[in-house]
Amino acid sequence: MIEVKVPVLAESIAEATLLEWKKQAGEAVSKDELLIEIETDKVVLEVLAPSDGVMSEIVQGDGATVTSDELIALIHPNGAESTAPSREKLAAEPQSEATGEAASLSPAARKLVEQHDVDVLAVTGSGRDGRITKEDIVKHLDAAKAPAPAAEPAAAPPPPAKPTPSAPLVTSPGERIERREPMSRLRQRVAERLVEAQQNAAILTTFNELNMAPVMSLRSRYKELFAKTHDAKLGFMSFFAKAAVVALKRFPAVNAYLDGTDIVYHDYYDIGIAVGSTRGLVVPVLRNVDQMSFADIEASIADFGVRAQSGGLGLDELTGGTFTLSNGGVFGSMLSTPILNPPQSGILGMHNTTERPIVEDGEIVIRPMMYLALSYDHRIIDGREAVQFLVTIKEALEDPGRMLLEV
Repeated sequence: MIEVKVPVLAESIAEATLLEWKKQAGEAVSKDELLIEIETDKVVLEVLAPSDGVMSEIVQGDGATVTSDELIALIHPNGAESTAPSREKLAAEPQSEATGEAASLSPAARKLVEQHDVDVLAVTGSGRDGRITKEDIVKHLDAAKAPAPAAEPAAAPPPPAKPTPSAPLVTSPGERIERREPMSRLRQRVAERLVEAQQNAAILTTFNELNMAPVMSLRSRYKELFAKTHDAKLGFMSFFAKAAVVALKRFPAVNAYLDGTDIVYHDYYDIGIAVGSTRGLVVPVLRNVDQMSFADIEASIADFGVRAQSGGLGLDELTGGTFTLSNGGVFGSMLSTPILNPPQSGILGMHNTTERPIVEDGEIVIRPMMYLALSYDHRIIDGREAVQFLVTIKEALEDPGRMLLEV
């Protein structure tokens, strides 16, 4: 037998959850074929078949809680022996007095037969080579419990649809329905970290507004040439990431965190980019942003977005980070107070860009404006530093040339 085990998890991950098996016992599998996805509190891992063969036994079913390197399934390498015994040899099959042939039962089916004293001769097997499965026994028991139908039963309306997590309920007018669904591990972890941040940090938020016209003009002039040269689209996040580095260099406390009574300063700039996915919020990290070009940043963020939707981000890409950018503006947010990503001490929230009247040189003009919000840990960052940090970002983006000249 070939063992299928849970991948080795990171030290910070104690356990994981099996989602849904793509193969069932008795089905053929090919090497590197997806068998199941395993959800941790950070990422979803794919478990692939280690070799060709036949799924002999699923040791842990859908929804099971598992730990690192735990056995979850067995594969028989010989396709001709798809019903070979699994971890332990099964007891001798019971002999049929009528035919003298052994009744072929799966381990789960055998257990039900013993519990309910089922006559296996009356059960038709639906498994491979007529093997009787657990489902066959359950159907047989249900049929035995069902009352005999009346001679001429009246036509009855179809039963109401049963509630399922993925399908909407069919309800009558005025009916009030509640549904209970377990939180995913990712959602549980997000909830824990948000509460942790609120309870363990003195979070304060300062605001400013940003004239996006200079950045939008620069992007409009060079986006086509940028795409041809670097094979990447020029967006706005690269400008914000670079502006953040300028401000973090000037105010290192925002790039630090509190450890007991010590302040730990980072002399590198790893910026997390908050990305929404179908499974919840994830924050992949750009490493050494001060050494990255605009093209590198844009290509990395685009890659993060694609892999966040498919669950393809690795654990190493979701750990660490010294500062975070959160762009709620892509969803239409006008103003918010972002929550820190522990143990970081600062997070910059960007919002929707709208045309608003402002005063320039004594005249009222229309400009594309954005509200910026900096949430910070007031235990190690003073209000003066936070305000000046946000002003530095504003100045860098309203005059992008400052970032190139480092002034």
